[in-house]
Amino acid sequence: MPSPHAVAGMISRLNDPHYARWASQVRRTGGCRQPIHLRGRVDHIDQATGELLHRYSTRTEPGGVLRVPCKTRRASRCPACAEVYRADTYQLIRAGLVGGKGVPETVTAHPCLFVTLTAPSFGVVHTRREKNGKVLPCHARRDAPMCPHGRVMSCTVRHGSDETCLGEPLCPDCYDYAGSVLFNALSPELWRRFTLALRRRLAKAAGLTLRELRERVTVSFAKVTEYQRRGVVHFHAVIRLDGPDGPTSPPPAWATADALADAVRHAASAVSVTAPAVADEPARVLHWGAQLDVRPITTGGELTEQAVAAYIAKYATKAAECVGTLDRRINPLDDLAALPIREHARRLIAECFRLGAFAELADLRLPQWAHMLGFRGHFSTKSRRYSTTLGALREARERFVQDEEVTTGRLPLFDEDTVLVIAEWDYAGQGYSLGDALLAAALTGTRFSTPPTHPEASDG
Repeated sequence: MPSPHAVAGMISRLNDPHYARWASQVRRTGGCRQPIHLRGRVDHIDQATGELLHRYSTRTEPGGVLRVPCKTRRASRCPACAEVYRADTYQLIRAGLVGGKGVPETVTAHPCLFVTLTAPSFGVVHTRREKNGKVLPCHARRDAPMCPHGRVMSCTVRHGSDETCLGEPLCPDCYDYAGSVLFNALSPELWRRFTLALRRRLAKAAGLTLRELRERVTVSFAKVTEYQRRGVVHFHAVIRLDGPDGPTSPPPAWATADALADAVRHAASAVSVTAPAVADEPARVLHWGAQLDVRPITTGGELTEQAVAAYIAKYATKAAECVGTLDRRINPLDDLAALPIREHARRLIAECFRLGAFAELADLRLPQWAHMLGFRGHFSTKSRRYSTTLGALREARERFVQDEEVTTGRLPLFDEDTVLVIAEWDYAGQGYSLGDALLAAALTGTRFSTPPTHPEASDG
């Protein structure tokens, strides 16, 4: 049941003479849980005469602010805005596979692979394994050895898909927490080296120099990062071969899916990155894991373009929450023991702070990215010529909304070549009060959750 304070806030909002306008703002945020509050104005001025043609000001809005979506990609923070990000990512990935959004449909004839690059093992963890639809024991071993800490390295339990122990090490004291954190931190560099080695392999196989390869072939890709429950990242990537002009030109005849697959396998096994030695940790040479998945993407085949786009877009809105950590930065002064997180995540976070204290690892900024268990790269990236951009998709959506405003008469029609637009905005807060959050959930049909605390988010 809502608290008396929340009920009072709801009654106050419902009786507010500006309630209809407030409700309209809420609906236009699309169900955002933590909308941004802006204070300011927009002036439309005739460049020839200096005449003010139109002015919008938040002074007339409820509370004197305009509420706009937060636009976060994290589903844990705002499912509504994350869904928009997921849908945009889906369209971006799909356009690079079947065309559209400025990409010709002929791109479907270009060699294209779905590649998964994994992390190496840092210790035995509880896992759920299936074979022919039957759940197998986690790690059933006859004559299982006992680790130096007195734990038998075996587990005969058939774990359920939602068990909290999944990803937890059988022996936390044996688990290589330092290696896990360093792999996360250095995986973006490992990916960069992978793409370079991939191009070198393609050039060598074709008897070309790298410069000559660039004049004949463009390697286009889009990738997303996924956290495994053990707390390390792996990458899912769409890799495509184009001609020198990108998706508008076909690749040469020798640039086949088989040639690309060979280059992927070679590059994945050839590259490494070295973490420097520190006081109590030796230098580490980090590689991709042994599990490498390389599959062709074909229309109507086993792995379709739509399935790949949906799969990648799903992970674009997730982060390290599945490991049991927080979706916010962790202050070094926070009491780690008191945080509501899994013990495995707690030890990974503690390792980030421990390793971050060494000057040799300062560039990795491990304490700042402790909540991400060391990973500090972008979750979703693509090469320049793969397809459209998220920015272009947002601009198209904004133009559609603007055209709708003009059509309905809410915004005058101006000649963009002769009218100067001057906007002044100030941040005025974020989120809802408890009472407003309950009303907003009812108005937008979204699931209620406790809103973040902001001094500007008040009842009434």
